[in-house]
Amino acid sequence: QVQLVESGGGLVQAGGSLRLSCAASGRTFSSYNMGWFRQAQGKEREFVAAISWSGHSTYYADSVKGRFTISRDNAKNTVYLQMNSLKPEDTAVYYCAASHTIAAQPTSYSYWGQGTQVTVSS
Repeated sequence: QVQLVESGGGLVQAGGSLRLSCAASGRTFSSYNMGWFRQAQGKEREFVAAISWSGHSTYYADSVKGRFTISRDNAKNTVYLQMNSLKPEDTAVYYCAASHTIAAQPTSYSYWGQGTQVTVSS
């Protein structure tokens, strides 16, 4: 079992940057592929980015490609999401999730964090 805790959210102006962190408990973190998702108010949860267990492969939603970077440090049991050039439409609750498969569908992920709010003002 994996427990996930996100941090790093907050209020930022458009064009600014934030780095989200997701700390995982458990000795098996390095065996999981990790994903970031977000859910804006009144909308469905959507895929943002994913990274393979080794960190060698990364995937991004078209809406964040070139602006967001996902990375992980298996020694620290942590996955990161560096968000640059933020836009008001990036405002959402951001969740990290763990899966034994790498996918964009939320249903493929077995473990979820509680989420962290990101608000981008115009």
